[in-house]
Amino acid sequence: MDIKEIKSLIKLVMESDISEFELENPEEKIKIKRGSVQEFVHYQSPPQMVQQHAAFPAPPVDMAAPPVTVPVDEKGVSISSPIVGTFYRAPAPDAPPYVEVGHIVEKGQVLCIVEAMKLMNEIEAEYRCKIIKICKENAHPVEFGDVLFVVEPL
Repeated sequence: MDIKEIKSLIKLVMESDISEFELENPEEKIKIKRGSVQEFVHYQSPPQMVQQHAAFPAPPVDMAAPPVTVPVDEKGVSISSPIVGTFYRAPAPDAPPYVEVGHIVEKGQVLCIVEAMKLMNEIEAEYRCKIIKICKENAHPVEFGDVLFVVEPL
């Protein structure tokens, strides 16, 4: 699925009265939530779906791979940003952060948000873990592959 098709889905959700849309098949997973506070879009595609163009070489890391995989040291694993954007620790400026150092999080729990092109992308834990270090400052830019958190798998 390309960005135009994703934008069309977002437009359909925006124009209807539904608040959540989810599409999942063996090749990709799309989840769109809307509400009065924020809108979220989750998209995951397999490596064969990523097209390579001469002007835009493929990124060095598999786009479909989950962001949790880079070993940091003997007791920590990094959680990296899957996209370029702005890192937010909380859902709103006056809200408490999703996680703090020392917190134990469950698989699927939201760790932060990376905003890209006005879309709020929730970064979720891929497995149960303990937050050892928060590597980025709130509301600062992040690049693809930047380490956001160091965690200890439990």
